[in-house]
Order: sequence, then C-alpha cells, then structure tokens
Amino acid sequence: MKNRQQILDACNAMCRHTLMETLEIEYTDVGKDYLVAKMPVNERVYQPDGVLHGGAMVALAESVGSAAAYVFLDSRDYFIRGVEIAANHVKSVKRGAVYAKATILHKGRTTQLWQIMLTDEEENLVSVCKLTTITLPKKKD
Repeated sequence: MKNRQQILDACNAMCRHTLMETLEIEYTDVGKDYLVAKMPVNERVYQPDGVLHGGAMVALAESVGSAAAYVFLDSRDYFIRGVEIAANHVKSVKRGAVYAKATILHKGRTTQLWQIMLTDEEENLVSVCKLTTITLPKKKD
C-alpha cells in the first residue's frame, strides 16, 4: 500500500469537478482496512427544516465506500461500481461536520460489501450504511 498521505492526496484529487467537491467532501484518514471522509454540515446540505439531508449523508457514504474500493481493490484492471446502498439515519445534525468511515465486510472476487458508519463531531452515531460494489474487468486494447 502507498503511504497514507499519497492515498489521501489521490482520493482528494479525484473529487475535483464532481459531486464530492460540491458537497465539500474531504478524505482525512486511511488505515490498513478503512477510509474516512469528512463533510461540513451547512446550508449546502440542509433539508428545508435546517438539518442535514439524508440524501447528502448517502452521497457521502457512497463516495467514501467507492473510494475505499478504489484504494483496497485492484482498480488498475477493474472498474468498480456501486450497485446498491442502504441507509439507516438515527440522529439529526444541524451544524459542524459528519465523518464517514468505510470498512469492508465481504471482499469477493466480483462483489464486495462495505459498511459505512457516519458520526458527528462528538462521535455520536448519525447513520449506518451498507454499500455493495461490483468489480468489472477493464477491456484490454
């Protein structure tokens, strides 16, 4: 595995001109089996009553899960795509930031299952998500 800062720099560079940049998602930590991203909670991600929108949480979860797949799977020879995501939101957030930590639960040759835990700045659980990804071979020229 590359060094920690190289991985974070590569993940953050992928965000330019994407939804992740619009949501201000930033990759902040990586370890042997996890990747963490942070998203600010502000008017850009509110629902009409002034709390974090569930869809923004799902976008954060899928972003960090997909990036983790890119980091921990063979992305040179395979395309990695999300095929299903499920989310259970358990706490509202009005300000600050949320953190998403992706870890792999199942690493199959074709499909993978990721768990993404979202927490607030006080480490309170905000949402639990499961993401299924698929690896598809790249066509060789």
